[in-house]
Amino acid sequence: MRTDTDRRLDAHPFGIGFTAPLILASVLNPINSSLIATAMVGIGVDFHRGPADTAILISVLYLCSAVAQPTMGKLGPLFGERRVMIAGIGLVLTAGVIGAAGWSFGALVASRALLGVGTSAAYPMAMSLIRKRSDAAGVGVPSRILGVFSITGQVIAMVGLPIGGVLTGVFGWRAVFFINVPAALAALLLVLTGVPKDTVAWPTDLRRTLTAVDPLGIVAFAVAIVSALQFIDSPSASTWWLAAVTVAATAVLIGWERRFSTPLIDVRMLVSNRPLIRTYLRQTLASLGMYTTMYGVSQWMEDAAGYRPTQVGMLLAPMSATSIVVAAVCSRRSTVRSPLIATGMAFCAAGAVMLALRHDAPVWAILAMSLLVGLANGLNSFANQAALFMQSPADQVGVASGLYRTFAYIGAITSAGLIAAAFGSRATDAGFHVVGWATMAIGLCAATLTLTDRTLPRHA
Repeated sequence: MRTDTDRRLDAHPFGIGFTAPLILASVLNPINSSLIATAMVGIGVDFHRGPADTAILISVLYLCSAVAQPTMGKLGPLFGERRVMIAGIGLVLTAGVIGAAGWSFGALVASRALLGVGTSAAYPMAMSLIRKRSDAAGVGVPSRILGVFSITGQVIAMVGLPIGGVLTGVFGWRAVFFINVPAALAALLLVLTGVPKDTVAWPTDLRRTLTAVDPLGIVAFAVAIVSALQFIDSPSASTWWLAAVTVAATAVLIGWERRFSTPLIDVRMLVSNRPLIRTYLRQTLASLGMYTTMYGVSQWMEDAAGYRPTQVGMLLAPMSATSIVVAAVCSRRSTVRSPLIATGMAFCAAGAVMLALRHDAPVWAILAMSLLVGLANGLNSFANQAALFMQSPADQVGVASGLYRTFAYIGAITSAGLIAAAFGSRATDAGFHVVGWATMAIGLCAATLTLTDRTLPRHA
């Protein structure tokens, strides 16, 4: 017999009480990626560390997140999505306390590592819970909700640096860590009151459950991802051994996962699900294009064109604003295929504009390039996430969503190596044009990948 609660859920399956905690918990990862930037100098001064040393505070969060996102997706069906999300929030709370205390530089590194793991629970758990609820309500792809996640991510990317600047300027760098304490408490309260209790019972046979978690697969995946990202970040003759470790760990991972009954990465499913692989590749390309242009343009504007940091921020603000507006429009129209094709074309157009720019270029030309990059990011943001939602098996959407974030990290870190190769010790017009050619190539690959994918639907 159906209850009044069941009927209300059928009528409004994605009310604010359910979606607000998922969104708040999910933004803790991206906002912590950007908040730290404004605190780096102060941390270096207090602990007598140079930029090369403090950079680990950025990389450790990316590395831990890249491994933890799909791992958390694996834990959800075994222990319950709500429980895993609460555990992740607990780690964020602990990390905030440790970082705010900041008794040593090692404590800050540990705090950032815990933040990387803890904040990784929310997004895969949110996607898994949304998929379960949409299937139960029979509403198909919840375009409006996916659009809210996309738009929120864009807003956080835009306001993260200013918030970090205010916190650091007014309260000092410890505030960048401490802000996680009230944020985690708020997220915890909302999850406890808004997310229904797990239908999965707590495992009685923990040994069997821990075996089902696939610890060997997690270790092999971690070694493969960390060594790959480290090599991509600093490719040189002295780091080629990392490439060898990556290949070996990947071979072990594939061999083990093909035979294991409950693998972390379902290799057989991925091999048979080529549309999902294309979606991951598109996300890598989109992330690579976005971060290459964003960081490449900002460095060029300061070093070659002579703009001050505040002016750079103002000229690049339309990029974020355009992304937000375009993502909102795409989510309302529920279109998938055409925005993904246009994503590649927009990157190509942005790259072409870069090739025409010199250090004395007019402001309107820089704004045009900024708008094109924002257009590309906004088009991809909702459409590719909707494709992921449709292509992932219902019982594996948590792991699939975690891998989606991992592939985005690969693109982001690859962009750092690309920019370093293009600019060398200083950003110049010639180096900026190399970035432009690279952006055009990225756009061409993204467009081709979508045009040749006949399985991609026009609408969600």
